[in-house]
Amino acid sequence: MPAMFITDFDGTLLTDDMRIRSRDLETLAGLRSAGVITVIATGRSLYSFRRALKHMDFHPEDLPLDYLIFSTGAGIMAWPGDRLIRSSSIPEEGVLEISACFDRFGFDYMIHKAIPDTSSFLFKFTSGDNPDFERRMAMYSNFATPLEAETTIYEQSTQVLAIVPGRFPWAHLDALRRELAGFSVIPATSPLDHKSSWIEVFPFGVSKRASSQWLARHLGVDRGMVTAVGNDYNDEDLLDWASQGFLLNNSPDAMKNKFISLGSNNECGVSEAAKMAGLLR
Repeated sequence: MPAMFITDFDGTLLTDDMRIRSRDLETLAGLRSAGVITVIATGRSLYSFRRALKHMDFHPEDLPLDYLIFSTGAGIMAWPGDRLIRSSSIPEEGVLEISACFDRFGFDYMIHKAIPDTSSFLFKFTSGDNPDFERRMAMYSNFATPLEAETTIYEQSTQVLAIVPGRFPWAHLDALRRELAGFSVIPATSPLDHKSSWIEVFPFGVSKRASSQWLARHLGVDRGMVTAVGNDYNDEDLLDWASQGFLLNNSPDAMKNKFISLGSNNECGVSEAAKMAGLLR
């Protein structure tokens, strides 16, 4: 029976200086050679993921990867290439419900168009003081359209993303999830300033865990043969589900009592996880 190895990208496979260590690349290549299905599960959109590879002067074919789970599970793609095998989206009425809720919370937020056009987004910036939001706006300014009274909402959207300065309180997250019970509400630490909170809302049931579970069934991989490694809150349900779930040391302290902790993203923690799982010597 085949085995599957799933790694997060930012803060896990990717170092703080936005590189992939050669040892971790060799580990992924070794896993593939041993018949292990290799998967990256990232919160990034497909555009953002490819942009990161380009920043590293990395050709997609050079990445030892079988599947990419992107946008926190909203899309799954066979790698390399453009063969999308699964995607999810939120209809216009759902986006209106989410944005009304975000308005009540006073959030700055972005509404991303459906896959494959996720890089395009509408934005609402009312706080006037949100450096992480402004930084992301600057990175993707060519794709941004202000959300105003006369703006037409997309018929289908991948997600609605709120960027909140500082750590978003868990009690407030619980309240938000109650208000948006018909959707998947997933917190994450900003990959940009590593301090702000990103609150991502997807179609109900979308998560890294759900998409990994679907992919495993699709490929005939038993849960007992799945290993996963991550470093943040949006990896937590995936690590819970995997037969072996590993957390890197550069993770929030609140997660460290739940999983086996290994080296950091700068210390080839992905390779350590593969070794500890018994997938490689």
